[in-house]
Amino acid sequence: MINVVSIVEGDGEVAALPVLLRRVNEWKNPDVFCNILRPIRVRRDQFLNREDVFNKQLQIAAALAEDDGWVLIVLDADDDCPKELAPQILQRAAVIVPHRRISVVLANREFEAWFIASVDSLNGRRGFTLGKTIVPDAETIRGGKEWISKHIPDGKYHEVTDQPAFAALIDLEAVHEKSRSFRKLCKEWLAQNESIFLKLNES
Repeated sequence: MINVVSIVEGDGEVAALPVLLRRVNEWKNPDVFCNILRPIRVRRDQFLNREDVFNKQLQIAAALAEDDGWVLIVLDADDDCPKELAPQILQRAAVIVPHRRISVVLANREFEAWFIASVDSLNGRRGFTLGKTIVPDAETIRGGKEWISKHIPDGKYHEVTDQPAFAALIDLEAVHEKSRSFRKLCKEWLAQNESIFLKLNES
């Protein structure tokens, strides 16, 4: 059994990321059983800028992952470049918990970009109506939550309830095709779990 412990920045992601990861696992490597634990929620700015918070949360995640598990950090890139910031976070984390496998994935620009990359699969679901809107490149939208809210005429996008629901509905192949940061998530998922799986079989 492989424990996967995630670190996320929002209450919505606490509920949504396990849904998404279970779907990715079923899609990409269904033969590997992963125990996806409840994510650890952090405040992005504190987590990245306060060493005491960074160290504490990583040590908690490492303990929960146990010897054969791994730690997955999933944050919004916001205005940062994922290709620049993710390696920096990974390097810092490896110093704190060198005894654990770690991956860092930054949703470009926000977690909601993965939903927008598959808006066709959301159209007509949970009040979301696309209409004749021309959908821009999902990873260029700053304010994904607001963009989605504009397409829910009778209500507003609620992270805690809509994120896990949308995570269960999106077309993963469409997101994989249109979102580079989601492809990074899938790549890390395969690489880490297959590596641990091989190690377990060899022992």
